[in-house]
Amino acid sequence: MSLNVIILAAGQGARMCSSLPKVLHPLAGKPLLEHVAATAKCLKANIHIVYGYGGNTVPARLSHIKANWIEQIEQLGTGHAVAQAMPSVKDDEKVLVLYGDVPLISAATLQRLLKAADNALGLLTMHQTNPTGYGRIMRDEQNRVLRIVEEKDASPAERQVTEINTGILAVDAGRLRTWVNALENKNAQGEFYLTDIIAMAVRDGVTINTVSPDSALEVMGVNNKAQLAELERHYQRAQAQQLMLQGVTLCDPARFDLRGELTVGSDVFIDANVIIEGKVTLGNRVRLGPNVWIRNARIGDDVEIFSNCVIDDAAIEAGCKIGPFARIRPETQLAEHVHIGNFVEVKKSTVGVNSKINHLSYVGDTSVGKNVN
Repeated sequence: MSLNVIILAAGQGARMCSSLPKVLHPLAGKPLLEHVAATAKCLKANIHIVYGYGGNTVPARLSHIKANWIEQIEQLGTGHAVAQAMPSVKDDEKVLVLYGDVPLISAATLQRLLKAADNALGLLTMHQTNPTGYGRIMRDEQNRVLRIVEEKDASPAERQVTEINTGILAVDAGRLRTWVNALENKNAQGEFYLTDIIAMAVRDGVTINTVSPDSALEVMGVNNKAQLAELERHYQRAQAQQLMLQGVTLCDPARFDLRGELTVGSDVFIDANVIIEGKVTLGNRVRLGPNVWIRNARIGDDVEIFSNCVIDDAAIEAGCKIGPFARIRPETQLAEHVHIGNFVEVKKSTVGVNSKINHLSYVGDTSVGKNVN
């Protein structure tokens, strides 16, 4: 059975206080929506993205994502958004619904959810100490799911329930099509809630199997800049942990940002406030001083980059020493054992083996095979 992932990404995100559509705000250098699409790609699914606010801004910015882009001209709720994508899905296929502002959902959690959705409706839920703002899961005395009540429609007693709906679900497309076509908007928001299909599934005798994520942060949505910052730090801490397990020494894991892909050799040392962007390779025994920024670069073995240097789209061979306060600009190649002094800027140049460029120098559009004062 083919899998179709419908990613809902049409909202404005008013609480972000920005003209930029919410799903385009960056997490670790990539738009929120791009993280979700990457996870969906891991599932080998057909991806459908429902966009709305900002018009073509979202698909234009993320045109490199292979997906079926569907515009929701009027934002009339999650159920209405899913309905926009259903004409592109066949009844004998499976549908997984994700959200463009929930960037850290893991493929492992989604695989468990899909397994729970075999001949059933799989629903991702979890218990929250403070469930404010979330729809609540209503169960019967046999612990079977009955329905979901959105907070604005919940009674005081229902608001005491701590099991919340994450919004993520999986079910056969034919059933989903029937349910979303039957949705009504008789609620406090005047919207077509996707959550109302749970009661329909119960009515139709469909089993509802619930699964919980490994971490609450997996299902945390971004509604404001504070939440975005919280997820950023969690994501960066996880990347730092992975690098340290590979043998990298991070002077302060809490002050390290990786906004791309980093390949490392052995015995790499990274000081505080280093930022890595794009695709970067660090060879063996590379040492990065504090406040170094590197983007799209290849750094050879035994290179030492001192504090406050900028390395942008450059190739640096083994044994070089750079900085402090040096700037290596795009299309620069440093051969082995080059020494770049403090406050030196090199642009679009090739610097030969054992060359030395002393402090307060500028080198551009040239080849250097000797010392420069």
